[in-house]
Order: sequence, then C-alpha cells, then structure tokens
Amino acid sequence: MRRIHVGNALSAFGLGFTVPYLYVYVAQVRDLGAMTAGLVLAVFAVAALVVLPFAGRAIVRRGPLPVLLAALGTAAVGSLSLGLAAGSTTVLMSAAALGAGQAVMQPALATMIVDCSTAETRSRAFATQFFLQNLGLGVGGLIGGHLVDPSRASSFTLLFAIEAAMFLLLVVVMATVRMPRAPRVEDAPKQAGGSWKQLLGNRAMVQLCVLGFVLFFACYGQFESGLSAYGVEAAGISTSALGTALAANTAMIVVAQFAVLRFVERRKRSRVIGAVGLIWALAWVVAGYAGLGHGSQAMATAAFVSTYALFGLGEAMLSPTVAPLVADLAPSGMAGQYNSAFALVKQLALAVGPAVGGPMGASLHAPYIVTFLLFSLGITFLAVRLGRQLTPVQNQPTPARSRVVARGGAPAEQVRAA
Repeated sequence: MRRIHVGNALSAFGLGFTVPYLYVYVAQVRDLGAMTAGLVLAVFAVAALVVLPFAGRAIVRRGPLPVLLAALGTAAVGSLSLGLAAGSTTVLMSAAALGAGQAVMQPALATMIVDCSTAETRSRAFATQFFLQNLGLGVGGLIGGHLVDPSRASSFTLLFAIEAAMFLLLVVVMATVRMPRAPRVEDAPKQAGGSWKQLLGNRAMVQLCVLGFVLFFACYGQFESGLSAYGVEAAGISTSALGTALAANTAMIVVAQFAVLRFVERRKRSRVIGAVGLIWALAWVVAGYAGLGHGSQAMATAAFVSTYALFGLGEAMLSPTVAPLVADLAPSGMAGQYNSAFALVKQLALAVGPAVGGPMGASLHAPYIVTFLLFSLGITFLAVRLGRQLTPVQNQPTPARSRVVARGGAPAEQVRAA
C-alpha cells in the first residue's frame, strides 16, 4: 500500500509539471494555434473514452499491476513525444498516447488499493490517495512554473521529459509490488459485453454512476472552464486571483482531508454525499454573490476564492466515500471492471461539463449560477435515492460488520436475495 501511495504521488507530481501549461505550449510555443491546442485537449478526453471500456476487462483478466505498467509505459512515450513534437499530427498522436495512459492508470491504481485494503481500511486508503494526488499536483505545478519559459521551447521539452521520467520511475516502484492473490470469478463472462451487462444489472451501481456523472459535471467539469470564465467576466476576477482560488481549493483539500475523515467514517455514505451536494449548493450561492452581488471588488474576490475552498471541502469528503463505495458494490473479482466504468462516467462528465459550462459562465451569468445550484441540490436528491439501494454494510461499513467487501462485496440485490 505504501508503494501504491508513492506511485500516486509520483504520477501526480509529473502531471503537475505539464497540465497547467499544455495550452500555452501547443498554441504559442509550438505556434500551432488555438484550434490545435483545443483539439489536443479534446484528444485527451476522446482517448480516455476509447480505452476505458476495455481497461476494466483487462484488469479483471490480467490483474491491475500488468495493466498499470503498460499504461505507464504508454504515458511515458506520449509525454516525451509531446515534448519533442513540432507538427500538428505528432502533437495530436502524442496527446492521444498520453491521454490513454493517464486514463487507464486511474482504475488500475484504484483496483490495487482495493486488493491491498479491507472494508475497514479502504476509506482511509482512498483519502490518502486523494491527499497525495493533490499535493503532488500542487508541488509539481509550482516547480514547473519556475522552470518554464515561453520564449524557450527547450524549457517545455524539459517539463515533458521530467513527466516521462516520473512515469518510468513509477514503473520501477510498481515492479517491486507483490500484490495479494485476488479472487477469480469462475463463471465470469468470457466476452466484455457480458461483464458490462452484469454491471448494468446492478441497480445500485447504475444509480451511483448517474450520481457520479452529476458530481463531476457540476464541480470538476467547471473548475477550469465555466467557473473561471464566470469569475473573469461576471466578477472581474484577475488571473492572479484565479490562481489564488485554485490554490485555495488545493489547500483546503490538503488541510481538511484527514480532519473530515473521522466524521465521514462514522456516517452513512449516502448521507455524506448528500451533505456534499448542500455544501456545493452553498458554494454556488457564494459564487453568485461574487458576480451578481454588486459589492466591492475585494468582496467579490474573497467570495470567489471561498467558492473554490468550499468545493475543496466537498472533495475531501467525497474521496473516502465514493471510490470505496464503487469497490464495495463490485462482485468478487470484478472491482477492475467497476472502477473502469466509474472512470468512464467521470471522463464523460469532464468532457461535457466544459462544453456546457464554458459558454454559459462567460455570457449567461445568472442562468449559469441557477443551473449549477440546481445540479448541486440534485446531488443531494440522488444520494438519498442511492441510500435506499445500499445494504447497511455498503452504506456504512464498520469493524463490527462482516468483511464481505474485502475485494468487493456482492451487489445490493444479491445481498438482499441471500
């Protein structure tokens, strides 16, 4: 588990070097224009959507570690190629390789955490993962900002080379991991379509995927698109203040993650998710005041920064809640499939979110706030509905209860039937 957490931190550290500067690199440094830069960002999402339906089946059949090593190798090649690419075709191909590798890492690492944890330790394990990811992204972005120079393409090549080196270092670290023997499903469907049919037959998992789409659409899908556009256009937020808001989000996660963990572990998961919906609804109200309240610029800036901090508090509550719940809903041996399905839902939301929120945040200020305020309240409604589909063990695992989900418990319907 320690090696897995080190791996999470290293991968996030490497991503932090390049993610904030990708648009500038493609559009300005390589002089390929805004259109190509936009296509590169779209390619990341498309590559993830293409590979994730197959990643889950590969994890179930081969195990998470081989799949992770293949994904890391692909991402390393894509990152280094992107740093050396000068034409549109090579840039897009490199971005596709990097995006595909990054997408597969998520469910593979999540499944490794499931295999190395129990129902009682899983929430803390995923909270640690989320904490290290945000810390790694923040530190990587901070160091990368001091290394990069828009007037020198070689400085960006260095950033992408460092990112590739982090992926290769992670290969070395992960190669030393001895995974516990995961249970195999003797009657597992031989075709990928069969496993997807089995997943779609799990009502609780389907409801969780719908809830997950709304979560990522209404929060993560707005951070760098609709909400930032709204802040600049409606609230008059400067670029430096926008950076402060993003830093406040990361700082809240780093500071609050383990402070809220004890609170989260003692509550039903559905109620925790419902509370996050209310917190995010408050965040959108505060954002509305920032852009529509007609206060001073200082008050608008403070409110906008507070919005990002409130989102960070909700994220800290979700990290030890949602990912373990996905694993606990998975039948024995199928955690990889379920993790990949949820990652696919996340990528869909992150692709649709900016496309919808970006134009609204830039021009339709009041409708934008009202729309996503309602989406946040919808999170609470969906969480309450989901709670009715969960067994007591799935909704609130405790040391006193049976460890039926050490590798992923049976779906709610199967438990009730038993």
